[in-house]
Amino acid sequence: MPLNYSKWDQLELSDDSDIEGHPNVDKRSLINWKQRDIHEKREARKHKIEALNAEIACNNVLKPRLINITHRIAGAQPTNIGDLAEDAQAGKSHTGLPFFQYLVDRLQSNPSPAAPPTNAKDQPTYDAMILSLLFQIYDTVKVLPQDEQAKAVLDGMKKHIAQLAEHTRELEADLAAELKEQKKHITSDDIHEGWESKYVPPKPTPPPIKNAITDTTPETKTTTTKTTTYEVLNPAASSSHAAAAPPPSDADAANDDDEQQEDLPELTPSLAAFSHLSLWDYAQSFAFIQDNRDVVVPGASDALLVAAFQAETDGREKYAKQCVHQSLLLQYCDKLGRDGVRLFFQKMIAGDKRAVSIFVKDVEDTYAHLVMRVAAAATEASSSTPQKEQIQLVPENPDSSITFNVPDGPPPDNLVLEGPGTEDLDIEEVRKALMMRWTVFDGFNDELKDALRVGTLEGVNKVLAEMDVGEAEEVVSKLDLAGIMSFAEGGVRDETGSAKNEDEDVE
Repeated sequence: MPLNYSKWDQLELSDDSDIEGHPNVDKRSLINWKQRDIHEKREARKHKIEALNAEIACNNVLKPRLINITHRIAGAQPTNIGDLAEDAQAGKSHTGLPFFQYLVDRLQSNPSPAAPPTNAKDQPTYDAMILSLLFQIYDTVKVLPQDEQAKAVLDGMKKHIAQLAEHTRELEADLAAELKEQKKHITSDDIHEGWESKYVPPKPTPPPIKNAITDTTPETKTTTTKTTTYEVLNPAASSSHAAAAPPPSDADAANDDDEQQEDLPELTPSLAAFSHLSLWDYAQSFAFIQDNRDVVVPGASDALLVAAFQAETDGREKYAKQCVHQSLLLQYCDKLGRDGVRLFFQKMIAGDKRAVSIFVKDVEDTYAHLVMRVAAAATEASSSTPQKEQIQLVPENPDSSITFNVPDGPPPDNLVLEGPGTEDLDIEEVRKALMMRWTVFDGFNDELKDALRVGTLEGVNKVLAEMDVGEAEEVVSKLDLAGIMSFAEGGVRDETGSAKNEDEDVE
């Protein structure tokens, strides 16, 4: 098969060996001049092609607008209402010369900013170009009689449309010639990449789960300090006797527990999505692991077990079992070695009865153990929860009783004092006392108001038990001060905490 070398004829070289020049000019200078000439002509041709494309695009925008204007001057009605001056709603009722005059006024007063997309300085807009054309036509027809101007304007528009179409055809012919000349030569712009082979490095190994316990996790260092002890006759009186270190306090132990809780492995976004996959759907889990490498990392199974414990504590049994299932999936894959993921899922997806039964039993046993641990933790937490301190009202003597005088509302305007012993009382002072009693009562919450209206000591104590100690003491003080609470012997005790069994007198 003969080889075709014709494409190499399109190469344009500036250092041909057969170049001929003047004998008094060295060949290196001639080569440089020719090279510069080639590049200058190439850039000039490129700019000319861009200018021709821009002018043709501009003419393609102007031509349909001029045709539409010509139809409107000829008496045609607008086909649609738009943002262009000739399609505006205001000019819908105009035709002929009135439309021509309206269009000139509209283009002068409210032109559109739309313009050709060029970088030319002071580039006129499309509306400015049309307005200039309309002025040219008007200058030629204004000397004619009134009855001939409409026809002259119409003829002028048609003439310019034909000239624009002819000019556009010339531009397209020039553009085709320039493009043909450009394709005659191979330039650097024609170089393109056919294919290539690149080395794609493997993805880096994802980091382990935060707070994960791995083989490289540093263990707690035990510091051994050597001390020299001297035997003396009177150790208690010796100033050199070192004081024994104080035992760790409860606060320090609590801080250590908090630090241990904070160091638990946490779920990553990928692990959280992995934990919601369906139970016993091994194909789905295998596909997820293949798409998310950061699932099979150190600490992932521990993080899933922590999430399972928390979910079981919150009452989400289904999600807890899913977390246990996914955690054991990762543990089995890790125990099978380097290729454990493929080996494990190959057996499970194929339905190996022995492997499936072992795995299912392990999941059920692990989840049952988790349920027991959650129940034990809940029992331990409830037994160690300290009882809340309370304020309770108790009569000083068993024979005494506590009653509550609840006001029905603020004192009336026409307050009248009746009965023996009321002659020396100041009615305004009585009004203030009654108003103060009502203000104190009205400031209590609704639950306490209802308990006071019922009038039982048990109901009031029940409401006080739900309050903080400081708030309850303030309520008791206000009840006594306003006279709402009354008792026979004037003494009332409050019980603060059933565990302490201590009584305080509240005066």
